[in-house]
Amino acid sequence: MDFYAEAIAQAKKLGGKIEIKSKIKIQDKEDLSIAYTPGVAGVSLEIAKDRSKVWDLTTKANSVAVVSDGSAVLGLGDIGPEAALPVMEGKCVLFKEFANVDAYPIVLNTKSVDEIVSTVSAIASGFGGINLEDISAPRCFEIEDSLQDLGIPVFHDDQHGTAIVVLAALLNSLKVVGKELDDIKVVIFGAGAAGLAVARIINPASIVLIDSKGPINSERKDLNDYKAEILAGENYLQASTLEEAFSGADVFIGVSGKGKIDQGLIKRMNKKPIIFALSNPDPEIMPEEAKKAGASIVATGRSDFPNQINNVLAFPGIFRGALDNKIKRIDTKIKIKAADALAGIVEKPTSEQILPSPFSKEVVKVVATAVRNYD
Repeated sequence: MDFYAEAIAQAKKLGGKIEIKSKIKIQDKEDLSIAYTPGVAGVSLEIAKDRSKVWDLTTKANSVAVVSDGSAVLGLGDIGPEAALPVMEGKCVLFKEFANVDAYPIVLNTKSVDEIVSTVSAIASGFGGINLEDISAPRCFEIEDSLQDLGIPVFHDDQHGTAIVVLAALLNSLKVVGKELDDIKVVIFGAGAAGLAVARIINPASIVLIDSKGPINSERKDLNDYKAEILAGENYLQASTLEEAFSGADVFIGVSGKGKIDQGLIKRMNKKPIIFALSNPDPEIMPEEAKKAGASIVATGRSDFPNQINNVLAFPGIFRGALDNKIKRIDTKIKIKAADALAGIVEKPTSEQILPSPFSKEVVKVVATAVRNYD
């Protein structure tokens, strides 16, 4: 099936993927008087007396803004806010379908960190959470960091959704191959939003980080603060070449682009190597090639291969739990709890199943419960 053509035809027929539906019916003057004026003034006055009642008397408690500037959309790059809108609509559909969260796409015609922070801060009163999406690094880090004191969770899914699902997949993969997190070497290819977030969450594993210019090491003078922070970590292993980086590695995690590694690099890894080639739609190496090189477990970001690592396993449950418990921040402890809970759904992981299906009704429930029980 030509999914591109089908998606375009659907969008043209429907005029987008989402709509707003009323929870009430307006059939007579009494209905109108309660839903709007004069009745609505009573609700407004209640909130004016006690602003915390906005959570109980409006849609705020179940609403998330999906915010993007269109600068890093999927694997398409900087395509602008208008072209990003269909993706944000799709994200909103997933929020509703999987977690019954009402999400609203907001695309911003600016790449200024200050303008994005100012805009999101200004609209935050109407939402219970903010999902930042497809904003290029390193600006995405600055934006998210600057928005942490809004009093509602601000979650950059490209970073943390990816990191949570990768950690869950890694924990189950290690069970299959009989290795421990604190004994492994991990090569992460890609040092943008997803790669840096993964590097932070997979402690205590030892890591090597690679960007478009090669391995990140102390000889590099072009590192931004976020890459330098990873380099300074006590579990960081320096390498000068790709061959050195892959030598003795147990896990490869790719969030970089098509064809970044080959069979020769995998053959340099330890026995029973784990390969997460997550670039979409074209992975760093195709699964059949990785397996021919000796990979024990291969995961991709695609749904047409086993072991899809998909953020939809994380963000609906994360926000469902955060909204239900009025959690103000999604911190590292919550992310790890969510990853552990997600991994635990698969009781007996195998090389062909390290994660549950996104369509499993257990996923959102289990992840949301882990977030709700956050202490």
